[in-house]
Amino acid sequence: MVDLHPDRTVRVLSAGTALPGPPVDTEALAERFGMDRLWRQWVDTFIGTRTRHLALDLATGEPRESLADLATTAAGAALARAGVSAQDIDVVVLGSATPDTLMPATVNVVADRLRIDGIPTFQLQSGCSGAVQTFDVATALLAAGRHRTALVIGGDVIAKHYDVHADLRSLPPELLVNYVLFGDGAGAAVLTAEPGHDDAPIVRTVLTRLAGLDREPGQVLRWYGTADRDRADTPANEDYKAIEELVPELAAEVTDELLDDLGWERDEITYLLPPQLSVTMTEKIVKRLDLPLAEEITVVGETGNNGNALLFFQLERLLDTMSAPSRAVAVAIESSKWIRSGLALERDGGN
Repeated sequence: MVDLHPDRTVRVLSAGTALPGPPVDTEALAERFGMDRLWRQWVDTFIGTRTRHLALDLATGEPRESLADLATTAAGAALARAGVSAQDIDVVVLGSATPDTLMPATVNVVADRLRIDGIPTFQLQSGCSGAVQTFDVATALLAAGRHRTALVIGGDVIAKHYDVHADLRSLPPELLVNYVLFGDGAGAAVLTAEPGHDDAPIVRTVLTRLAGLDREPGQVLRWYGTADRDRADTPANEDYKAIEELVPELAAEVTDELLDDLGWERDEITYLLPPQLSVTMTEKIVKRLDLPLAEEITVVGETGNNGNALLFFQLERLLDTMSAPSRAVAVAIESSKWIRSGLALERDGGN
C-alpha cells in the first residue's frame, strides 16, 4: 500500500486513450475464421464482448500500429487535456505485457517521440495489474517529493500473437478464447503533486499485491528467440476456468483492503471501475463486490480486453463525470501469476 504523504497530495489531472483501426465485431471474426452460428452464440452468451480493436489487418495479418504508436497518441491526448507540456513531465512510467521489443524499452521510444529527455523512465512488465502498478510507482515518487508531475501509460498489443490463418474449429478452448476476449489499445494519465489543482481527483491510496504463492499461472504469454522459435508451445494460452474462479475472489479481497485502509463504507463509494476480462465476468465481479450505490464504469464490451489500457479507458470516462464530493474505487487483477491491485480516488471540491 502506498503511504501518501499528507503534504504531497497527488491528483489525476487527465486521461487519454487510443484504439487501433475500426471496431471488429464478433460477426466479422466468425466470417474471417469460418465459425458457425453456434460459436457466435457462445461468444454472445459466455463472453459478451461485442467489439474489439485490433492492431493488425484481419485479412492479411499485417501489423497496423505498434504499442509505441498507440501509447504516443494516448499520452499526447492526456498531456493536451491536462494543459501540461511534455517538458513539464518529471518521470514516465509505462506498464505492458506486450512491449514492442525487449530492447529498447517501449517507454523510451514513446518518450523520444514526445520529445521527453533527461528524466527517469520506467517500464513495468506486467499484465492487467500493470496499469495500477504505474500509479504505484509514480504516486510514491511524487508523494516523496522526488518529482512534481508524472506521465503514466498502460497498453497492450495482443493481436500480434494471432495467427489469422488458423483454423479456429480445431483449437482447444484455452486458445480459442483468446481470439474473442482480447483487443489492442493504450491509455495514459497525468498525475501531479503541484499545488493549484484543487478540483482534480486525489489519489487516496494504491495497492498491489502478489497473490500467486503455490498457484499455477492462469495465463502464459511467451517470447521466442532464434533458438526456441520452433518449439511446439503456443504463444499465448490461459486457464479460463481458474480465472473465472479466482478473479472475483481476488477482486473482493482488493476492495475490502482498500476500504478498510481508508475507513470508507461500502455505501460511500460513488463509482466502481471493476476488472474487465469480459462483459460476463465483469457482471459476476460487480455482483460479488456489493457496492450498492456505486455507478459501474465499464468499457470492455466495446474495446475488448486490451490489458493495461483498460484502466485508462475507465478513468477517461470517470473524469468526464466525477463530481464533488465523490469516491471511486478501481480494481485490476492479473491472472498470469496472480496479482491483485487497486486504487481509490476522491474528488472533494478542494479540501
